[in-house]
Amino acid sequence: SLTTKTPPLIRPLSTPATSTTLDRTKSPENYTSVLDKFAQIRACAVLRTPTSEACPKAMTAAIDGGFQIVEFTLTTPDCLQHLSDFRTKYDGNVMVGCGTILTTEDAENAIDAGAEFIITPALFPD
Repeated sequence: SLTTKTPPLIRPLSTPATSTTLDRTKSPENYTSVLDKFAQIRACAVLRTPTSEACPKAMTAAIDGGFQIVEFTLTTPDCLQHLSDFRTKYDGNVMVGCGTILTTEDAENAIDAGAEFIITPALFPD
């Protein structure tokens, strides 16, 4: 198990949301379970495609190839819809997240689409 200090409030990254007014707070246990999964699996397929049509085909190939953690990047057209679709299809079997998160709104949208984790290339406090 990965030992980390967990912050008191974590964004909810475990279930798809249906409203942007939902409380996105998650427990330290959920935060730790995501970190533990990364520590155990140690590989994540990161998808960035130039077209929306290429996205599901490429991610399906990654999952069929054995990836158990996948990340859709916001630079991919229709990223959040694809993320939501894959989260529904593979829930519990593949951990699905979102990357290239640049703003709080990006993070909220990704979480609302069902991201179990988010990745940001930089942090710019509001």
